[in-house]
Amino acid sequence: MKKPMFILRYVETSYLSAFPQKENMLSDESACKKNCLVYCPCFAYTFISNRCHHWKLENLNNTSLVLSAYYSNLAKIYIKGASSEHHKSNAKVLIAGVVSGCLGLVFLCSIGVIFYRRMKSQDRGILSEEDRNGLDIPFFEFKRILSATENFSLANKLGQGGFGPVYKGTFPGGAEMAVKRLSSQSGQGLKEFKNEVLLIAKLQHRNLIRLLGYGMKNHEMILLYEYMPNKSLDRFIFDKKLCMRLDWSLRFDIIMGIARGLLYLHQDSRLRIIHRDLKASNVLLDADMNPKISDFGLAKIVKGKETDAAHTRVVGTYGYMAPEYALNGFFSVKSDVFSFGVVVLEIISGKRNTGYYHNKEAFSLISFAWGLWKAKKPLDLLDPALAESCNSIEVLRCMIIGLLCVQEDSQDRPTMTDVLGMLGMDIESLPDPKEPAFVSKPRAQSSPSYVSESEINQMTITEEQGR
Repeated sequence: MKKPMFILRYVETSYLSAFPQKENMLSDESACKKNCLVYCPCFAYTFISNRCHHWKLENLNNTSLVLSAYYSNLAKIYIKGASSEHHKSNAKVLIAGVVSGCLGLVFLCSIGVIFYRRMKSQDRGILSEEDRNGLDIPFFEFKRILSATENFSLANKLGQGGFGPVYKGTFPGGAEMAVKRLSSQSGQGLKEFKNEVLLIAKLQHRNLIRLLGYGMKNHEMILLYEYMPNKSLDRFIFDKKLCMRLDWSLRFDIIMGIARGLLYLHQDSRLRIIHRDLKASNVLLDADMNPKISDFGLAKIVKGKETDAAHTRVVGTYGYMAPEYALNGFFSVKSDVFSFGVVVLEIISGKRNTGYYHNKEAFSLISFAWGLWKAKKPLDLLDPALAESCNSIEVLRCMIIGLLCVQEDSQDRPTMTDVLGMLGMDIESLPDPKEPAFVSKPRAQSSPSYVSESEINQMTITEEQGR
């Protein structure tokens, strides 16, 4: 075994007198060194001005050692060490400790990353990774949504949709959005969420609502849309006071806008889409009263040049569903045309299609309008609020188009391309409409007499129907 050796370090000279240590009057530095070697408590020595100082470990622990000798106030101190082999061993231990520490840090970081990703996957787990990668809309953290809606306060509630409430959200910078909170308990709500996120994000048209983002947290599903300050069309046309704000010119522009939006869905977009739930409450109005079709949760894509499809689940709203769909589960672009015709008649009259449920003369607005048409009194359908602003030629043209759209046989109904053309035609050029669907009053046992009229107006069907 090799003898111990001394390692040279430096210490401030002013520090030497601050701590007691063993002091010997030795003129030979080698003797000072030898004495420290044989004296076990000696951990280091200094030899200054022919004075030998032996340092104990507890004294040395309180000193400030440095590795540079370029300062005049530093003195040499020799610290007792082991052999070079011992130093190599210490170095190995030091390296092993550093490596172990680094590996431990990497492990902890890995655990943190896994935990973070797992939390994120819980937030976004409703959509597959492939679906998320194809989205062009941003994901919103749930805490941002909570802050923007003030924890979904009633003061910010804009309305109630078929699958959940809608709130106004104000985000940093003043950006306003409509925040739809889909029901966490609704299986259809989950389908609607996926449908809207994956479908409407790909649609861009001035008469379609824009989806600005989405959010997820556990079972919470959030959709964020552009905010429409005037809310929905039904809020105006069915209200005795607000209807006065919609003169005929505005109503005609709204009819044109809805028609353009549907044409885009059926023909001009990169996807061929059947909306399946077009109604007055799903037409939103911006600050300038421009219409925007919303609520694509029930929409369906048809492949290629197909314009129809069959579906076992009948979903939609009473009063707006085409007969072939309501009774047999068969839907097509002509199903949307039927719904459009109902909305047109509602815009003209200011009355709901289902508002005639207890009327003895007509079962629905459709049957009432058909009766006026046969009696050659079409303008009697007009909303009294439009008496001073209406263009009778345009009103009559729109009424004919509305009746053409609600004809019982889907083959007789025009396409939306035809509708846009007819909206600019002379009345004499328009075909005569055939008898619409749902003109006859149904048998009492087949009508949902246990449902109030107000519920029928906006009832959405989501249950399975027999084919």
